[in-house]
Amino acid sequence: MAEVLQFSREAKASGLRPLEANGKMLSTASNRFGTLKPTPADTSLADLRHQYEEQGYLWLKGFLDRQEVLDFRGWVFAHLMATGIVKAESDPMMGFSSDGVGDKLLADRRLMSLVRSTMYEGFCAQPRLAAFMDEFLHGISYLHKRKIMRFTRPGTATVTPAHYDLVYLRGGTTRIVTAWIPIGDIPIDMGGLVYLEGSHAIGRRMEKEFEAAGASLTPEERISAYNRNMTEGGWVSKDLPDMAERFDTRWLGADYEAGDIMLHSPYMIHASTTNRDVAGRIRLSTDIRYQNVDDEIDARWNNHWSLDDML
Repeated sequence: MAEVLQFSREAKASGLRPLEANGKMLSTASNRFGTLKPTPADTSLADLRHQYEEQGYLWLKGFLDRQEVLDFRGWVFAHLMATGIVKAESDPMMGFSSDGVGDKLLADRRLMSLVRSTMYEGFCAQPRLAAFMDEFLHGISYLHKRKIMRFTRPGTATVTPAHYDLVYLRGGTTRIVTAWIPIGDIPIDMGGLVYLEGSHAIGRRMEKEFEAAGASLTPEERISAYNRNMTEGGWVSKDLPDMAERFDTRWLGADYEAGDIMLHSPYMIHASTTNRDVAGRIRLSTDIRYQNVDDEIDARWNNHWSLDDML
């Protein structure tokens, strides 16, 4: 229990520090970096919808039961212990990274099994979250079968470049809501998601440009994030500091806690940063996507996530 309480205190006390992404440091100047605006989970639905439209995101504080999230974290890392990425004989819930390299291939295969498990499905389909999404989406919500769970060890050089989600979901409706769920506390130094302020408007403009440029593409090419009009992998950029300068805006980050949920627009540009946790903990999170069940569904997302699915 003492470790759990310390875990929480560190998340609250870490504050803003220079962050690293793809070898570049994000400026901490107030005009280039700031904090996300949290929203209490009991805020009225009308206010939540208004904030989502205005900001492009909602940071719902304490939406899920904290202990249930921590217990699930422990369950995941207990199943990854045999891969050698988690410190042997440590508390799985803490997710301490081992000193060795570990078996990355085995860890990837194990993760593919975990996202297909009943336990993980239950975590993603918690009654409070399901009921909320029904209300938020004005009807019956559909949770995409393709769900992603990610872990990032401290010091890992590879991070998620800046992108907006619709690039990978063009085969269905644009009325999609992504839920990014930190599985455990993720202080800012652990490299949780950062969002480009006001970029849901930027993403919409970019998508219109890609749509015009792709008019001559086949339907299959048009929905692919790897078509000739896109950057490699559908990314907007690997250079986060340059993006803040280019669009004269800020990256927004936060100390996330177990129980928090981030909802963001499919046009909202976001990225991750390097996990530099001084305690050596592995960052764990999941991102899942919702839409109204009556809207067109991208058929490519009707399969379980796998590392070679080209999405």
